[in-house]
Amino acid sequence: SGSSDPYCLVKVDNEVVARTATVWKSLDPFWGEEITLLLPRGFRILTIYVLDEDTIGQDDVIGKVSLSHRQISAEPRGIDSWLSLAPVNPDQEVQGEIHLELQVPEEGPPRVLRCHLIQARDLAPRDPSGTSDPFARVSCCGHTLETAVIKKTRFPRWDEVLELELPEGELGEAVLSVEVWDWDIVGKNDFLGRVEFPLDTLCTGSTRGWFQLLPFPSTSEDHRGQLGALRLAVRLVEDTVLPPHHYQPLIQLLTEPILCPGQPPEGTALAVLEEVTSGESRQDVATKLVKIFLEQGLAVSLLDYLTTRELARTNDPNTLFRSNSLASKSMEQFMKVVGLPYLHEVLKPVVNRIFEEKKYVELDPGKMELSRGRRISFKGSLSEEQVQASSLELLKGYLGDIIDAIVGSVDKCPLPMRVAFKQLRRRVEERFPLAQHEEVRYFSISGFLFLRFFAPAVLTPKLFRLREQHAEPRTSRTLLLLAK
Repeated sequence: SGSSDPYCLVKVDNEVVARTATVWKSLDPFWGEEITLLLPRGFRILTIYVLDEDTIGQDDVIGKVSLSHRQISAEPRGIDSWLSLAPVNPDQEVQGEIHLELQVPEEGPPRVLRCHLIQARDLAPRDPSGTSDPFARVSCCGHTLETAVIKKTRFPRWDEVLELELPEGELGEAVLSVEVWDWDIVGKNDFLGRVEFPLDTLCTGSTRGWFQLLPFPSTSEDHRGQLGALRLAVRLVEDTVLPPHHYQPLIQLLTEPILCPGQPPEGTALAVLEEVTSGESRQDVATKLVKIFLEQGLAVSLLDYLTTRELARTNDPNTLFRSNSLASKSMEQFMKVVGLPYLHEVLKPVVNRIFEEKKYVELDPGKMELSRGRRISFKGSLSEEQVQASSLELLKGYLGDIIDAIVGSVDKCPLPMRVAFKQLRRRVEERFPLAQHEEVRYFSISGFLFLRFFAPAVLTPKLFRLREQHAEPRTSRTLLLLAK
């Protein structure tokens, strides 16, 4: 069809840790998914694979982006850029470890390298059964020996000792290579990984342990830009978390203006925090503040404090809470934390019906595909006016159901949200008491409840966990028109 159904797999050291939803029929997919991973401190590489989902057969691999621990940690503020997709070479896609014991006697002749291949674990599956038939190959100074093949396993145990006779004299830059392969009865064997040891490092005694299997050095040509690019925002945060009592002074400092409201607001920790928080970090600060104050049972009081300060700075009621201020971001985060189950109860039935019905809806004549009218009528293609009329009727039906669900959900709305909005309305009335500003009290609430809560959830249900998958293009267009 000239398009793909792309999704991403996230791997840390070759272990799959996350998967995005599939974006159907698109060469320019937008996922917008945020994934938080708790990683071991010693992780080596983060890899994101882009694949094309197929209903029949295996999914096609489009390309990948790999970032080492060193690359990510070198950017304290994070990596946020377009990164070119690299081709995926099976010989580079290795995983697992091998358990070895190596001994080289100091004297000869003859000097014999003794290689005890004990076992391997977590090897890559190369056969359709999801396993492999692994054997190990040891090479040094022109000599090669192999272990037996262990059938249908990713955790082979060989427990074999292979001995290689070394040449007399200086070994120089000689290297011992241990490779693991998947044996195939038809065609060539599949590479599973390797590890190398310079012989001069082995001559000092016995070496034993688990060793990470590595790929062959890359010899592939540069495919920069040919496979597309992936926009990523990756940030590594290494936190040391102390016992709770260590944070008590900070919590007291933050909650002081709420618990002791008599002091001048300008000198409080919250006021200073609000002044120094930049736009790019405001979301993080708001998220953490809401969590802290929810734990203390003071989240509604925090919102009242922040919105009151913003009201004091606002002279034009038409611009009230329209910026991404700390007050707006905190209210937005508060609604997500407190109101997500409520949002699901209200919107899920209608959103599910829109996904299932897959109706063609379009109001813009420049974007209409009149041939799709056959899906609306069996009498042939419809005119532009007929498609508009049909679309408008469908949109009104969906929108009516959404509005009815919201209006009829007063009793289901969480009490903290209702209290927060009641306080907000009272503060707005105090700041703009004139009759000409009577509607501002309602706009201030609907700006949060509709523009920052219900409408974004209708637009992208996946990001609010209303659906497991993103909408395909036709449904996505319907949701966009409804959100508008």
